[in-house]
Amino acid sequence: MNKKLLRTAEVANILNVTEARVYSMAREGFLPVVKLGRHVRVDQDKLNEWIENGGHTLPGGWKMNL
Repeated sequence: MNKKLLRTAEVANILNVTEARVYSMAREGFLPVVKLGRHVRVDQDKLNEWIENGGHTLPGGWKMNL
């Protein structure tokens, strides 16, 4: 299996948000994450699929701090 797992900094760069927001989105269940002990990684294929499907709506609409 040759899956590319992205670090949170890479995901933040792709989504143009802060790394803290990536962690928050992972905790809230918005991002498709893989947990490796205390580390959080995101499968690149799943992230691309998530983006192509429009992601998930944030609670409270766009008033959330990104």
